[in-house]
Amino acid sequence: MGIAVFASSPNKDGLTAQCAEAAAEGARSAGVAAEIIYLNDEGIGLCRACNRGWGTCREDHYCQVEDGFQGVHKRTQDAEGYVVVSPVYYGEMSESAKAYFDRLRRCEATKGEKSALAGKLAIGIAAAGGGGGGVPSCLEQMNRLFSHLRCNVFDLIGVTQKSRPYKPAAIRAAAAAMAASLRKQ
Repeated sequence: MGIAVFASSPNKDGLTAQCAEAAAEGARSAGVAAEIIYLNDEGIGLCRACNRGWGTCREDHYCQVEDGFQGVHKRTQDAEGYVVVSPVYYGEMSESAKAYFDRLRRCEATKGEKSALAGKLAIGIAAAGGGGGGVPSCLEQMNRLFSHLRCNVFDLIGVTQKSRPYKPAAIRAAAAAMAASLRKQ
């Protein structure tokens, strides 16, 4: 499938969407397909912590809660690389990002090195609409997520209102470099 770009803001005209578009453009410029997945549009609910916190996700590696998660999970498994773009809400990823990635982590991290994401490259982008004080902790959260999923971090990029004018070019370059490295594999 190429690169899955996860955009996790309900605002498709805002900074997060701009960053997601830049990442997709960068991947495509290197000859790799890129799909933007708008998590807010996918109908993915929260983890319900089935069976005392470990339902089918622990042993069978699928979520028994039927909603939009299953389709996005499949597209995630099929992707060769990932870009996660989240607005920064109180120093963390958005609620839609947390909802999806919490459930994904339960299904994939429990596989260890057999995870469908193991060894795949990932870029994390924290897009702060304000001063950017929460960017470091949001990027730390993304880094921890990638570690749990056994992804290889290609880059972590923080964007603030002050850096917004020049960051789309940096994001395009990072995604193009990641895509180029995928083509060499």
